[in-house]
Amino acid sequence: MDLTGILVTCLIGLVVGAIAKLLMPGKDPGGCIITMLLGLAGAWLGTFIGRMTFGGENYAAGWIMSIVAAMILLLLYRMIVGRRG
Repeated sequence: MDLTGILVTCLIGLVVGAIAKLLMPGKDPGGCIITMLLGLAGAWLGTFIGRMTFGGENYAAGWIMSIVAAMILLLLYRMIVGRRG
């Protein structure tokens, strides 16, 4: 993966993470970097699950599952950080 691919992946992760934050009410303990990391993880996990479930290169299923996975990861992050803080 070249530098452009890495930057595009980070941008997609940031967008997915931001959408997940907008769809979930409440205060978030993380900033922009946490949003990007949760979005990246959600995008990877959601795309993997979406492609396995719906088969093939269904991009709409990948985006929807990416956002849902990012929301789940954000919820888990809130629960873990909320207990510590």
